[in-house]
This record gives sequence, structure tokens and C-alpha cells, in this order.
Amino acid sequence: MVPLQTPFQSLPTASTRYGGFWIRFIAAVVDGILIQVIVLPVSFIIGIFIGIAGVAAHSTGPGLQLTSAALGGMVGAVGAWLYSAMMESSIRQATLGKMIFGMKVTDLQGRRLTFGLATGRHFAKYLSAIILFIGYIMAGFTEKKQALHDMIVGTLVRLP
Repeated sequence: MVPLQTPFQSLPTASTRYGGFWIRFIAAVVDGILIQVIVLPVSFIIGIFIGIAGVAAHSTGPGLQLTSAALGGMVGAVGAWLYSAMMESSIRQATLGKMIFGMKVTDLQGRRLTFGLATGRHFAKYLSAIILFIGYIMAGFTEKKQALHDMIVGTLVRLP
């Protein structure tokens, strides 16, 4: 005899699959290449303008070079942040690297991330990296394939 279901019971669903370490690693490599394709030319152009301004002001010493390097680094950091936060909080719920494999980043309930949560996830990745990348490697060993940054902000990377 099959028990009747009430409206409050959920219907059985296929088990959820999560993106593990290696598939996420490959997606991150793809994203890194894409970010550099955009960031390097922008940084180069900024460097040229700073160099021209330095020559015009007769100041081409190490201070100008340091300023140029700092601005280039800021462009890279801001570009990487906006790319990951905007893409993961978009309707696609993934960066281009993750989209290749059909992955989506969600909160623990399967909902789309807000820009704020995606931003928190991005900056939590620095903690995952600073501890010898152990935070990333954790994705290969946790039940829901969560890296440290996913655990910190409460996110999952789901496969189709």
C-alpha cells in the first residue's frame, strides 16, 4: 500500500551532483585565461597613459613605474572580482568556465546568488588560496564538494 502524499511532502527527485575539485580547477583555468585576455590590454593601455604623463611631467623614475604597476594590479583585481561576482549572480549563475561544464553556483537552498553573496564568495577565495590552496583542495573531499570559500558563505557548485 502506497501512502498518500500531503501537499507539504516533497516528491522524490534525482540526487544532486556537485562540481568536484578537478572540474572546478579546469573551469578556473579557463576563467583565468579569459580574465587575462581582457585585463592585460587594459592594464597595458593604462601603463602607456601613465608613461606618457610621466614623460610630459619629466618624471620617469621608479615612482612612476610603481604607480603603473599598482594601477595595473588594481585593474586585474577589480576585473577578476567583477567578472566572478557579476557572472555568478547573473541569471546564468556561473562564470564562462563553469558554464562550459554546465555548473551553476547556488546558495544552500539552490537559489541564485545575490551580488553581495557572490562578492563574499570571491573574496573568501583569497583565504582558500592563502592557506597553501588547501581551501580549494577541500572540494575534493567534502560531501557536497564544497571548498572552504563555499563553506564560509554557504554556497554550492552544482552539476546538471
